[in-house]
Amino acid sequence: MAMTGYLHRSWWILLLYGVIAAIFGVMALINPLTAGVALAWAFGIMALAEGVISVAALFDRDSSLSRGWLLLYAVASLLFGVLTLINPAATAEVLILFLAAWLIIGGVFRIVFAVRVRKAIRGEWLIALSGLLAILLGALFIASPVAGLVVTTLWIGAIAMVYGALQIIAAFRVRRLEKNL
Repeated sequence: MAMTGYLHRSWWILLLYGVIAAIFGVMALINPLTAGVALAWAFGIMALAEGVISVAALFDRDSSLSRGWLLLYAVASLLFGVLTLINPAATAEVLILFLAAWLIIGGVFRIVFAVRVRKAIRGEWLIALSGLLAILLGALFIASPVAGLVVTTLWIGAIAMVYGALQIIAAFRVRRLEKNL
């Protein structure tokens, strides 16, 4: 009974998350480049917050973390945050380039894996094909990071709209729960 009471009291939080996600999703689909830059800016804000918290943790005598690693993390977080807030568009492009590198490395890994397991499983060509497609996508992102940012943001926007709709549905179901009690 305590859980249902808590859920009912917080139904509006689910609704708020859903509305914000849906609005972001629509905005990302309407103007993906601006939404991509906004996402980078949000990452910058989060990095700054992490940096400040890490600096504060440096002065905590009860911290179980190594001071060296904590200092490194604090400095990296603060630098990333400041650089992102100064030029979020450049940060968004760099993040797409990191995504491109990850896709290419992952694609090569999948192809090598498919070759190594070809005698042990059937359909290994699908693994190799997924690797080839990952390499192709990574190469396209490198060739045009802005286009990669737009495509990635469109996908994020579409997912945000679905997430928002599900949160809104969940909110009203939780709200209706009280009427049934």
